[in-house]
Amino acid sequence: MSKMHFLHLGKQPIANGFLNQEQFDDEFFYNLSVGFDEETCLVTQLDYVKPELMFNEDYAYRGSMSKTMVNHFSEFSKSFKNRINKPNILEIGSNDGVFLKNWDKKNTFAVEPCANFAKETNDLGYKTYCDFWNRNLAEKIGQENGYMDLIFAANCICHIPDLDETFSAVESLLKPHGLFVFEDPSLASMINNNSYDQIYDEHPHIFSVMALSKLLKRNGLEIVRVDSLSVHGGSNRIWAQKIDHNTRPDIDRYLDYERVIGLDDIECFKRFAERVAQSKEDLRNLLTRCADQDKKVISYGATSKSTTVFNYCDVGPDLISCITDTTPEKQHKYSPGMHIPILPQKDSDVFDYAFLGAWNFAEEIKKKELYFGGRFITHVPTVRIVE
Repeated sequence: MSKMHFLHLGKQPIANGFLNQEQFDDEFFYNLSVGFDEETCLVTQLDYVKPELMFNEDYAYRGSMSKTMVNHFSEFSKSFKNRINKPNILEIGSNDGVFLKNWDKKNTFAVEPCANFAKETNDLGYKTYCDFWNRNLAEKIGQENGYMDLIFAANCICHIPDLDETFSAVESLLKPHGLFVFEDPSLASMINNNSYDQIYDEHPHIFSVMALSKLLKRNGLEIVRVDSLSVHGGSNRIWAQKIDHNTRPDIDRYLDYERVIGLDDIECFKRFAERVAQSKEDLRNLLTRCADQDKKVISYGATSKSTTVFNYCDVGPDLISCITDTTPEKQHKYSPGMHIPILPQKDSDVFDYAFLGAWNFAEEIKKKELYFGGRFITHVPTVRIVE
């Protein structure tokens, strides 16, 4: 691919690489730059971080910690069960089993490269392959378990640098009328929300429907349905099948919309980069004013998204006193790069403002924090204080 550079988010650490103090000096950083491929319309990073540095036995993000995501996968599973009786299912990137737990252990299989989570789901009774997805692994799974009625992935396919290898491996393991269903952040939503924090090491790509349509077709797959989702700040659920499945896909309205907002034109992304730079200036100015007025600001959620924001905007403990998070693996450590302390919420002091590091779960947070007396700060779609 020939990538046209349009955005540089500076020196960034591993987004989920939470540290102890003794690890500060050896922390890994890389340059996070983003480009646009004119041939495929794919938005992708210029340099990819080695997967082993991100996905390993220390991986800290747990999908089951969010009620929103638990309910999301439960509802999808119920709806899919009405389509086919006792399907053979494979999930790519199964995390802690938040999706798997909705399915029969006898004919549900998983791929998870993070050893801590692969062990958990194996212990639950789901046959889990602790490895990175590729054609060799697909062949092994097919030989041991047969072809699949459904291959599912959520917030995973955009994590994989080699998309041709990924899609050809999926195609090789699907039954003739099997479905490949995957969910990932929407490029259109990122542009509309100015949510540049969707870009971090784990997201080498941010997908448009038009880019996925081209990439899938050259690997023997075709999009047959697209669902627009609200999760993770705006996502697309892509349904794909082998090209010779004899159905008539209807995705023109998604492609037309993406062309209208300019997702096939580098100029759209240059304008996006200008808005990102303005967002950085506005956030630093707001947090600096709070500090000058002796207002205490914390961050709500030790998220990958906030790693990008804080490192790009140079926001450290002088502007954000601490981050609160409910994930035990993150608590009493420090945020990647900027080294802001992470605490359970019960251990944080009284504060005036809370930056929404997990802005994509804003509604869930508001329900949990009905008695929060302060105010929230967000940067999406613009920097502002909200009730």
